Amino acid sequence: MAKKNSGEATPALVALHRAGVPVTVHAYEHDPRIRSYGLEAADALKLDPARVFKTLMIDIDGTLAVAVVPVSGSLDLKRAAAALDGKRAQLADAAAAQRATGYVLGGISPFGQKKQHRTIVDTSALAHPTVFVSGGRRGLDLEVAPADLIAHTQAVTARIAR
Repeated sequence: MAKKNSGEATPALVALHRAGVPVTVHAYEHDPRIRSYGLEAADALKLDPARVFKTLMIDIDGTLAVAVVPVSGSLDLKRAAAALDGKRAQLADAAAAQRATGYVLGGISPFGQKKQHRTIVDTSALAHPTVFVSGGRRGLDLEVAPADLIAHTQAVTARIAR
């Protein structure tokens, strides 16, 4: 299960523990001046950025969804919309993303959100034995198997990163 080096549990950790999902917790000191949260995590944890994934809230035809892509790239909004049978996607408004998930920007986790959103995980996650995603606050990443990420979020996989 989780290594207890993160301080207090976040909704993401609680959800994973309840589901019995194996997870390793990685905490690091977040620098508030840095706005590229995912690259900060990769650097602080000395990881290949291709294994660290950012969780983005997107609006597809008026409905919020989750896109999980490597921090080493960017999200292709057209591919994301197509992956969920939508016509048009855009990044969700920051305030709407925070309200819908219960997390702050830079700490949005695909796990333990206020409600389940349709989720897409970039297929590149499948190339790694484990991937790192936000743990529900800045300075906290969770290491999980891609299969567990996909199963627990009921995600579809598609090539959505550029």
